[in-house]
Amino acid sequence: MQELELSSAIAQPDKPELSFDDFKQIVINDYRVAVESRQTSILGRKEALTGRAKFGIFGDGKEVAQLAMAKAFKKGDWRAGYYRDQTFAFATGISNVIEFFAQLYAHSDIKQEPSSGGRQMNSHFATRSMNEDGTWKNQVEMKNSSPDISTTGGQMARLIGLAWASKLYRENKELADMGSFSVNGNEVAFGTIGNGSTSEGIFFEVINAAGVMQVPMAVSVWDDGYAISVPSKYQTTKEDISEILKGFQRDETAEGFEIFKVPGWDYPGLCETYEKAAEFCRTEHVPVLIHVTELTQPLGHSTSGSHERYKTKDRLQWEQEHDCLLRMRSWMIDSAIATVEELDELEGQAKKYVRDCQREAWNNLQKEYIAERDETIEVIQDLIAVSAVGKQLEVLVQQLTNSIDLGRKDIISTVRKVMLFTAKENTPERAKLMEFFHQESEKNNVRYHSRQFSNTPESPLNIVIQPPVYDADAKMIDGREILNACFSANFIRDPRIIAFGEDVGAIGDVNQGFAGLQEKFGVLRVTDTGIRESTIIGQGIGLSLRGLRPIAEIQYIDYLPYAMNVLMDDLTTMSYRTFGGQISPVIVRTRGHRLEGIWHSGSPMGTIVNALRGMHICVPRNMTQAAGMYNTLLRGDEPALVIECLNGYRLKEKLPANVGDFTVPLGKAEVIREGKDLTIVTYGSALQFVQHAAAELEQMGISVEIIDPQTLYPFDLDQLCAASVKKTNKLLVVDEDVPGGASAYILQQIVEKQNAYYYLDSQPRTLTAKDHRPPYGSDGDYFSKPSVDDIIEMVYEMMGESKPDLFPKIY
Repeated sequence: MQELELSSAIAQPDKPELSFDDFKQIVINDYRVAVESRQTSILGRKEALTGRAKFGIFGDGKEVAQLAMAKAFKKGDWRAGYYRDQTFAFATGISNVIEFFAQLYAHSDIKQEPSSGGRQMNSHFATRSMNEDGTWKNQVEMKNSSPDISTTGGQMARLIGLAWASKLYRENKELADMGSFSVNGNEVAFGTIGNGSTSEGIFFEVINAAGVMQVPMAVSVWDDGYAISVPSKYQTTKEDISEILKGFQRDETAEGFEIFKVPGWDYPGLCETYEKAAEFCRTEHVPVLIHVTELTQPLGHSTSGSHERYKTKDRLQWEQEHDCLLRMRSWMIDSAIATVEELDELEGQAKKYVRDCQREAWNNLQKEYIAERDETIEVIQDLIAVSAVGKQLEVLVQQLTNSIDLGRKDIISTVRKVMLFTAKENTPERAKLMEFFHQESEKNNVRYHSRQFSNTPESPLNIVIQPPVYDADAKMIDGREILNACFSANFIRDPRIIAFGEDVGAIGDVNQGFAGLQEKFGVLRVTDTGIRESTIIGQGIGLSLRGLRPIAEIQYIDYLPYAMNVLMDDLTTMSYRTFGGQISPVIVRTRGHRLEGIWHSGSPMGTIVNALRGMHICVPRNMTQAAGMYNTLLRGDEPALVIECLNGYRLKEKLPANVGDFTVPLGKAEVIREGKDLTIVTYGSALQFVQHAAAELEQMGISVEIIDPQTLYPFDLDQLCAASVKKTNKLLVVDEDVPGGASAYILQQIVEKQNAYYYLDSQPRTLTAKDHRPPYGSDGDYFSKPSVDDIIEMVYEMMGESKPDLFPKIY
């Protein structure tokens, strides 16, 4: 029988030979999972439409294909998918129906909703790679899922890194003792994407990169013919993604992909295809693409609308006939695997099971809320008994008691209203309520604001600080040589460190920071990439999720925007959106600030610091400081962006004797020059100009204090800036970004957060670049970015506001 011939594909990997009865049971159990998943979609949609959940997006119509993918997915493997993979999650045990509904309801308890602690909407799955103490779990004993994001195609970038890690673990013998992360690189990275999202540039960038790199990456395209309402004819040339990717098919003359195409309703065909595709990946480290066609979407795209609005009657009829569950059901009956009556009973049981899971998830959440509400009301009642506005407070309590679909916001909002209504009262009962409010606020800070960074003992903020040590005869060398020595020492210290980017390998990067290191440490550790910034960052994310320590180089800061969606949506939110369940300590190395010309003088620091909260933003003033930051970051477990000064590589600096060991603290500002008349806060390349200006100002009788924050995020944790302003009473921020860019952020941090406003005796000022990038040439630089003359005149003008006799107007 055909079923028996296919049994090895349908069976679990450790059961290659089956009796027909065992085979039947496996198929029936698969069908049960698929039906439960469909019922989860149906009920989840109802919960969103009735208001219990805020939004819903489901995997209906993709169930059977995901059963087949789950069979090929082994312990140690990784997934980078998108929000249609619920059947796969149920079939592999990565998630279950109760957890699914807990996520739908945004349950903030990671025990109830382990993927994100209520921070992501439904079908955004993630396994927990980290123990509570910040140590790694054994990944080879788990089925691993990297955390989903909603950005269309966004999952593709990290997928290439997850796959590349397997190649490195197989080929780099220095990593042989990392047995809890890989078994000889046998792990496959499975990716999923909707057919519409294959129109995104990141999809093609990753496909090309995987073909070049030859990594074990298995990409499934779920093709239901639409991207929300837009059909394939507007999305894809020839309306067929595997057709237009035929040029990537490997042959006897060149490496490439193995490409498969299979209908999404063909259970035996899918099982066979996935077994074969995964085997290619696992054994040969060849990327594969599985184009799963003729899928349907019975419930439409999401709860935001109905697909009847944009699908024709003929299409809707076709979708009913090709529903993968109906086709699998018919195949099972025709193959004597199950009878109509048996399947009817199974479907009834599945419906009840899902309903029970939904109720349990809802009740678990409501029990928490009700307990918190009752405790809150008890404290308020004590205040009502003595309050002059007791009747008004009773109304608030009654409204809270009668609240439908009670939420935590209802409880806290009531407390805040009570505090407002009783602001003029000073009683022990109100003090008790205030204390209660502060206690609850702390809990809510943990629930909703924590884990932006890892906060583990390995956080770079906890690294012991060691200052640089200099020998008496320390050599003065180019700044680039300081970096080179730092990287070399760290590569020797830690075999997990991998560096890659455009021109990093053969020539040692365009400014020679890695010069000679590929020859010294090999192409597996220092390597070139193509011009593809998004996948460079994705490579870093995937490697770091699998225990390696990547340095991902973006050649110039001007090119960072090409990777901004990957940085902003994926890397910076990794710890936060998994509630600390996964970390991604990628170091992104780039260079920028001051040079000449539009395309090599970028300093978009306002954009960066606002978009990349969740990364340390390091802005070293010279290469020694940069080296110390790398030493700190490479010993920590959090992501960072280091922006080196583009005009500093050939400036002479003294070589520290402990060049690979000294550390620079993050979030710690430094007073570069002490003064009493005015505080200047600046960073990076602008610091040199400020220092030159300060020397000239000294000759005019003006004493300037200069502070280098060193990192913009976090910013000056010890509040040195405010302490300086308290002494000088004047503040100037000098910045190479556009007006209102990073300077606005710095002012907010100093004037508002550090409360330096109270120490000012004049308006705080900013001196920035013009609204445009500098034109080419030294003149363009002079007239477009802050110059020494600009700084001197601005300081002189500010001093003239309080001492016009000593500093009369220049113009």
